[in-house]
Amino acid sequence: MASRSSTLAAINVVALLVLCGLPVMTEAHTQFGAYNKTCPQAEEIVFKEMTAILAKSPDLAGPVLRLFSVDCLLGGCEGSILLNSTANNTAEKDAPLNKGLRGYDVVDSIKAKLEAACPGVVSCSDVLALAARDSVRITEGPYIPIPTGREDGNRSSAADVAPNSPKPGATVTDLIALFARFNLTAKDLAVLSGAHTIGRAHCSAFSPRLYNFNGSTNASSDPTLDANYTATLRGQCKAGDLATLVDLDPSSGTTFDLGYYRDVAGSKGLLSTDAALLLDADTRAYVLRQANATANQEFFADFAVSFVNMSKIGVLTHHKGEIRRQCSVVNPPSAHSAAPLTAMSAHAVLLATSLISVLALALVL
Repeated sequence: MASRSSTLAAINVVALLVLCGLPVMTEAHTQFGAYNKTCPQAEEIVFKEMTAILAKSPDLAGPVLRLFSVDCLLGGCEGSILLNSTANNTAEKDAPLNKGLRGYDVVDSIKAKLEAACPGVVSCSDVLALAARDSVRITEGPYIPIPTGREDGNRSSAADVAPNSPKPGATVTDLIALFARFNLTAKDLAVLSGAHTIGRAHCSAFSPRLYNFNGSTNASSDPTLDANYTATLRGQCKAGDLATLVDLDPSSGTTFDLGYYRDVAGSKGLLSTDAALLLDADTRAYVLRQANATANQEFFADFAVSFVNMSKIGVLTHHKGEIRRQCSVVNPPSAHSAAPLTAMSAHAVLLATSLISVLALALVL
């Protein structure tokens, strides 16, 4: 009797899964060409829009790339960084550490184009991933095939930002430990830091290295920073300047190349986290090897691998998330409501009924 009851319970569970359209056994994953059938022009639309946007505002390549990395390292590449705050919740984008992020308008613009072409198909998290990928390609970096099929999360909390971000004054050991939480290695850290070859940073992000270093006199600066570079930066960023933007890679700030590594090797890494790469044997070796390289091939190949590794962090698939219609807000409750009985759901009912009959017959036999 107990066996019969257990089997009947199993039948009910299986039937419920089928009726709800859920896979009985599956593994969350993304895949290459996820939109080949549902929106075959999706990646072409993203690339075309990014090309047009960067032609007008080339300085947006870095911010879009950074926006994606921040989203992934805050617990998963599921678009939570794109959500606006509400009356009852302060979102990730409004956390103090994220106030300098840009690129939201770029994502919204591309999403609008995709919604016009394929309504409700391409997620905001995939829009951001593809836009970041194309930021690299358009600035003369490598083309990176990436898996898609991400779904969007519906939670975004500013409280999650600080625990998942480098602390002020973080050591290279701290950075490696942070990356290890996402199964990323010291090499991934050195490689992905190479993204700083494009983009800019606010003076507030590095001014502690220029003035009142370690709480000493206002004239003191970080001794690990090249003296001539320090003087140049002080000319661009006066004490207390929070708004001015400065190239992360002063030698070639709009081209994805090895300039960043040459800067860091020459004590001209703008951020303290850049300079920290020289303080670990593995990351230092990678920096110096790329700084002395005569071609981009190794860095480009490594970046493609590390970028894809990062793009898989905490993805949502198989209906664990949603496809937002607007990237800054979760879908209204009606979007999550059960749909009316369609031909497909009717087929599911028939399938479930047949399955119950077969299993029930097995009980009798």
